[in-house]
Amino acid sequence: MISHVSIGITDFERAFAFYQSVMEELGFTLKFSEPEKPWAGWMRPGFDRPLFLIGHPYNGERATPGNGQMVALLAPSRDAVDRCYARAIANGAQSEGKPGLRPHYHANYYGAYFRDPDGNKLCVCCHDPVAE
Repeated sequence: MISHVSIGITDFERAFAFYQSVMEELGFTLKFSEPEKPWAGWMRPGFDRPLFLIGHPYNGERATPGNGQMVALLAPSRDAVDRCYARAIANGAQSEGKPGLRPHYHANYYGAYFRDPDGNKLCVCCHDPVAE
């Protein structure tokens, strides 16, 4: 359903370091990085789409986070949610909700919420039950 998601950033070097760490923890691979443009994109190994992109806004104006917008990234496990959240916070993210179950969404929804250094809201979540 989704081809790509693009997040506006103000400082490419800072944003790239932040997102490279988060994407690495989730198992996503870098598809390209063009600091001179500046933009970069990540993907799931073995899949061309969807892409997660960061870059300066096309119109040349300052990037600003949208009110009510959030991108949720799928984690392969609850442990990956925990690790990704910890990396995000260690790399300058602001917490919007520590990792944990959110049963008001559904019984197995495990997620964490944070804002990147530019203020964009992200979620990392796992929908799988605990493996027994």
